Amino acid sequence: MLEAQTLAMSESEAIVGRPSVRAPFSVGMMKAAETHPELVLLTADLGKYTDTADFRARHGERFFNVGMAEQALVTAAAGLSKVGKVAYCTTYGTFATRRAYDFLAIACAHSNERVKMFAGNPGLTTGYGGTHQATEDLALMRSIPNMTVIDPCDATEMAQIAQMAVDMPGTLYCRLLRANVAQVFDPSTHRFQVGKGHVIGDAGKDVDVGFVSTGFMTERAIDAAEYFRQGSVSASVFHSATIKPFDVDGLLAFAASARRLVVVENHVAIGGLATLVIDALQEAGLARKLLKIAIPDRFIECGSLPYLQDRYGLTTARICERVAAWIQ
Repeated sequence: MLEAQTLAMSESEAIVGRPSVRAPFSVGMMKAAETHPELVLLTADLGKYTDTADFRARHGERFFNVGMAEQALVTAAAGLSKVGKVAYCTTYGTFATRRAYDFLAIACAHSNERVKMFAGNPGLTTGYGGTHQATEDLALMRSIPNMTVIDPCDATEMAQIAQMAVDMPGTLYCRLLRANVAQVFDPSTHRFQVGKGHVIGDAGKDVDVGFVSTGFMTERAIDAAEYFRQGSVSASVFHSATIKPFDVDGLLAFAASARRLVVVENHVAIGGLATLVIDALQEAGLARKLLKIAIPDRFIECGSLPYLQDRYGLTTARICERVAAWIQ
């Protein structure tokens, strides 16, 4: 039997049990571009791997490839914003944050420029190791004033955010779900709102376990909650795609209805969703037992995604194991 291999840059993770949408970022961006001629798109030589082909083909005069120069990417985007454009940018999260952090902070957020950074390979969505895995990007971005930070769950939210971003004020950092993306939420009923969480399951009831999640980990939290409900353990999920501004009121209302909280995130436990939850609970004086499931404080090795996500506890099965042992 062949061992699982690391995915190539243009490949996407296998999706089992749910429908998928091809390039939802492109779908949403193309809708926005049709009615917003001020929308321009820039990339740092990663257009092939960030779903920009349709935009480039239809709006070539509004597309700019600056090459492997992330600082130049952000500076050019800030300049375009100053002359009335809304600049969408694509690169990988590691390069957007580690290489261009100061430029996003000062050239963009400091002046509330309309720069929208869509950053690929968030957390353990690539097997290319610590050089390409943006495991600490949310902590970095949410510490910048005036910055909106979003971690979408699925294809529905990715498409909606890409369409809405053109009208969002100021600077945005959004994790990019690219290629084939699972569709968890029904696009006919689900509506993403900046700064608003979304409760799935036994809302308003005294549940045994409340999962708090963001990004693609919400899909796994939903599946884990269903697993426990089948075993007569009541469970619900609070999905917060928006990391900043964070829905503190929604989180506190959800926490008040749960005996225990489990925070699951595709990010290091330091400075991410778990930190937001703990801060909100502490400031409100609401005590809850809390389990953190996150990427450990280390650089992650190269490997196949199934191997890495299982090794570091991000699969549904591993989440269920951890929670079952914790609540006994």
